[in-house]
Amino acid sequence: MRRSPLPRLASLAAVAVVGVAALGTAAACGDDSESAGGGSGPVTLRLGYFPNITHAPAVVGVEKGIFAEKLGVDVRLETTTFNAGPSAIEAVFSGALDATYIGPNPTINAHSKSKGQAVRVVSGAASGGVALVVKPEITSWEQLRGKKIATPQLGNTQDVAIRYWLKEKGLKTTKEGGGDVQIVPQENSQTVETFTTGAIDGAWVPEPFVSRLVNAGGKVLVDERDLWPDKKFVITNLIVSTTFLKEHPDVVQKLVEGQVAANEFVNAKPDEAHQAIADHIGKITGKPLDLKLIKQAWPTLEFTNDPIASSLKAGLDHAVAVELTQPVDLGGLYDLSHLNKALKNQGKPEVVQP
Repeated sequence: MRRSPLPRLASLAAVAVVGVAALGTAAACGDDSESAGGGSGPVTLRLGYFPNITHAPAVVGVEKGIFAEKLGVDVRLETTTFNAGPSAIEAVFSGALDATYIGPNPTINAHSKSKGQAVRVVSGAASGGVALVVKPEITSWEQLRGKKIATPQLGNTQDVAIRYWLKEKGLKTTKEGGGDVQIVPQENSQTVETFTTGAIDGAWVPEPFVSRLVNAGGKVLVDERDLWPDKKFVITNLIVSTTFLKEHPDVVQKLVEGQVAANEFVNAKPDEAHQAIADHIGKITGKPLDLKLIKQAWPTLEFTNDPIASSLKAGLDHAVAVELTQPVDLGGLYDLSHLNKALKNQGKPEVVQP
């Protein structure tokens, strides 16, 4: 999975699971001639997302049929779920996906690798939901010296965040796991076990792993929201391939309207959203996500249509500062025209185009 520092800014192992009509979409089998960009049948929109809490608008939008309703009968929705950013980006690059919900660093990765040509951010989705959880005896950053702290992957969003935070405190880290604080990249699914066995002293991770570590006896030392202006930083964006955007701007408009409606749902009806998330993840994994865990993690997240572009740029600057990537020109990454049209039609404040 690992290549140069920037192209692998994402978390977890790359595993894709197909999710189609049975998961509450308007997807259906049909002739390939009806796929996006060809044939006389309905346009096919192939949408990717992760089955987790930080992608709640996508999960709820699919499970509750919100996207299918907004897209209408002339658009056939097919969905694919992913456990890692690199696999989702590779699917976009190969033409297997037209749009996907994704984290900030894979977004930068796609923009950089394609020299600004492959994707556009058309909406935000979620902010927050990340923290440093440590053993209860650790009460300050000074006590992290000599400790082992896990992150999801070398160079991913959370890995960059802790390395930059430690650098600001005067503590050194190295890509090889040396320095004043040993950073141990590992899959999030391993962190609870390694934490309880004492193999690591803490982890900088997203929800629901923050809550799982707290329930395993840890405590939050740093809530990442406290490190950002107004406690806001992007954790999930909605991106669209530029090819699909050019060929089907009307479909992208409907998709963004679905995103806005899904966010409205999760914010207005949290209890129903919790149940939808638990049920939907259960359909994909065979085991519903614990409702108590969802409720515990929920207050740390904000579901917003604003992509919070300034935080993505700052995250890139932080990665450069800790020598995990080179500077990248982010010009042209955002196209919020469809989002602002959707917001304007509902009488909601528009988002400033970066």
